[in-house]
Order: sequence, then C-alpha cells, then structure tokens
Amino acid sequence: MFMKLLMNIALAALIALPAAAQEQTVLERWEETPTTIFDGSEIVLSELQWMVRPLVVFADTPNDPRFRQQLDLLMADMDRLAERDVLVITDTDPANMSELRTALRPRGYMMALVGKDGRVALRKPEPYDVRELSRSIDKMPLRQQEIADRRLVTP
Repeated sequence: MFMKLLMNIALAALIALPAAAQEQTVLERWEETPTTIFDGSEIVLSELQWMVRPLVVFADTPNDPRFRQQLDLLMADMDRLAERDVLVITDTDPANMSELRTALRPRGYMMALVGKDGRVALRKPEPYDVRELSRSIDKMPLRQQEIADRRLVTP
C-alpha cells in the first residue's frame, strides 16, 4: 500500500512538472537562463517593456546565411548581452504574422534592438557583432543610468 502511494505521488509530480514549466512566463524563463534564445511566436513586446531589451533577429527562413551568421555572432558572446538585459528572439516564419513582425515590419533578414522603453533603438540589415551591439546599448540613457546605479551600490 505504501509503495502504491509513493508511485502515485511520483506519477503526479511527473505530470505536474511539464505543466509548471509551461506556466512560466518568458521573463521568468529568461531570468533563470538569460542566454536562452526565444521564438518570436511566444513574445508579447508590451510584457517585456521596462524589464529587458528585446533583440529580434528576423529572416524568411532559418537557412538564410545572414540569419545563421547573426546567431553565431550572438551565441559566441551571450554573457555580454545578458549583462545588458538583452533577451534574444528569433522569427523565421513570415507566413505567421507574429506581433513582432507586425510591430517591426521586417523585409527578409533584419535585426532590431528594442529599448526597455519599447522604442526601436537599432535596425540592421546585415549581421552585427556583439561588441558593436554592446557599444550601442551602453550609449542609451537608461543603460547609462543602470551603470551609474551599480557604481553607487558596489563600492
């Protein structure tokens, strides 16, 4: 009887685990693993405002050489992006008019950086390396404030 009870508890836990994982928001999943790359179909930009800087990489197909090169550049230095609260998103399905495609209107390959304030801060029609991307972010007024705030907290 005790073994049957343990089996039922274990089974219930296994069934509940995927449901609990699905209940996490994009932000919660990003906070757990900031180097995760998200699919554009699960993103609602307004939910990210003032929390992260969405970096969206668009292409008409995941086989686009520029798309693949951009992902290679980003994945080589994801920690630098995570330090700057960048949430990386990909969208390679032009047939599915996601909220991102409607808001940012890409044509073929495009990379767009959206600031925490919700405004498009940068659009690039070619792959862009993390070093240059980091420089662009570090020039943003809100990022400057974040840097100043960290200096006050950390002596």
